[in-house]
Parts: sequence; C-alpha cells; structure tokens
Amino acid sequence: MQDKFYHIRKYEEQDFIHIQRLNAEERWTNLVKRTEESQAAWKNSAVAFVAEYNGLVAGYIRGLTDTMVTLYVCELLVKKEYRGQGIGEDLLKYAHSLYPETRVELLASSSSKTYYEQLGFRPFNGFRTTIREW
Repeated sequence: MQDKFYHIRKYEEQDFIHIQRLNAEERWTNLVKRTEESQAAWKNSAVAFVAEYNGLVAGYIRGLTDTMVTLYVCELLVKKEYRGQGIGEDLLKYAHSLYPETRVELLASSSSKTYYEQLGFRPFNGFRTTIREW
C-alpha cells in the first residue's frame, strides 16, 4: 500500500481559519456568515478532524455522536484540488473507527449523492428546520 500524502489529526483551534476558507470556496455561506456559531460548533463536536497536507487543511469532518448508536456527520469537505484521492473516505472511516458500533448518518446534496452511494451509503428520508422557521 502506498503511503498517503496527508495525515488525519484532531481539530485544533488554529485550523478554523482554514476550514472557513474551504467553506467559502465551496460557497457554504451559512457557515461562513455565522463564524462565531461555526467555531463554537467545532469546539463542541466530538467528531472534529482534519486531513493535513504540508501544514494546510486539505479536508475536514465534523460530527456528533452518542458513541453507541449514531454518528452523525454534520460536514465533510475536501479541498477541490485534493478530491478523488481518498481523503473524504478516509475521514469517514477514521471517524467511524472511533465509534465502530454506530451507524453513520449524513445529509447529502444533489452533487454529493453519487459519491456517498459509491461508498455504500443508502438514501433515507429526512427533514430539516430551524426554530426561526417554525
């Protein structure tokens, strides 16, 4: 097996600026606009890891878990120039390896649906709202 050009490690506070740059590049504007809330989410997430390459964040995963039944992936993002090299899959597998008895759940966009299906995920119905929408 070939050595990987990146390594996965726990999120550190100084990573947040790089994560926000990735979010901006991906046009995840809600996360970018809500900087304080996004940063607090990272601090409060049990699943908070980055894939690092040459001191830069090449990708990340953030999620929540009860450690026994469910691991919910809130965000998974890989910098465009590093996609197709296994980083996203490795981040998912790494997070799941810490909680191997859990099921992994996530929401996918229409553009990422095929990617998750190729990894063996199956679709399920879900709903979303915020208290402001009630």
